Amino acid sequence: MHVLFIVDPLPALKAYKDTSVAMMRALVARGHRLSVAMQGDLYVIDGAVRTASRPIELVPGADPHGHDWWQEGPEGDQPLTAFDAVLMRKDPPFDMEYVYSTHLLERAEAQGAKVFNSGAAIRNHPEKLAIAEFPHLTVPTLVTRDMARLKAFHREHHDVIVKPLDGMGGTGIFRLAPKEANLNAILETLTDNGQRSIMAQRYIPEILQGDKRVLLIGGEPVPYCLARIPQAGETRGNLAAGGRGVAQPLSERDLAIARELGPKLAARGLLLVGLDVIGDYVTEINVTSPTTFCEITEQTGFDVGAMFAQALEDAVSALPGARSA
Repeated sequence: MHVLFIVDPLPALKAYKDTSVAMMRALVARGHRLSVAMQGDLYVIDGAVRTASRPIELVPGADPHGHDWWQEGPEGDQPLTAFDAVLMRKDPPFDMEYVYSTHLLERAEAQGAKVFNSGAAIRNHPEKLAIAEFPHLTVPTLVTRDMARLKAFHREHHDVIVKPLDGMGGTGIFRLAPKEANLNAILETLTDNGQRSIMAQRYIPEILQGDKRVLLIGGEPVPYCLARIPQAGETRGNLAAGGRGVAQPLSERDLAIARELGPKLAARGLLLVGLDVIGDYVTEINVTSPTTFCEITEQTGFDVGAMFAQALEDAVSALPGARSA
């Protein structure tokens, strides 16, 4: 297969821990070819969705901590239908440019391109709001911009987490204590004085044991998760916020959640999903560019990249018009 990655600029990727790079390595190991494009390279002309892209080769034995782990070929310009698979791996923010990209990808799919995760599925599953479909798997949750509702929710549940709907890596997350002296200031800041909706959730004490990233690939759970354990005195387990990642086998509850959500989400065009699970509860459903392949593989020996590459091959071959590898 010839696989196109839509990613952030390659020099910005930390190859030793980047999931997109882990995917690339797994695909090359199975004999597939790679090209890369940036989000801004996508365009439509006379109805056809095209992109400027560059073929790349991975450099054997290259230092993954350096910037010489790939070599680029000459730039070309092709329709997205020219590739056997297109992987949307652009990191958030999920801004309007990202939304426009999902529309272009959806249009490309209508023309025969094979896109994972699909443009419509990414757009229709905002990572924090998507849990609203599964309230039986979540803690009490409120999404609103109304200050009175937020304060009433805090009075009812006492210990509450509030966060922006478009944040990533733990940015903008606050814990509101039962007697929060800065309650008004925090809510005013996060909601921009009532102009922006935010999420409030009842605090889950099990965060101290980790915010678990449970990966679903082709609807099937990876048998290990990465528990992102907060630093002492910190509420956030995100690795970007200083959390410590510890791989561990899925619990029975993790498996039950994964088995319920996996087939449903895969059927909607979501080949790769990252569930955030704290204790017994799902807190987010990540679909844009889920990570933790490298950490799980390094700590357990389970090759997550190989599982993904096999699932991608299977997904491509199951679609109409598939070409042989």
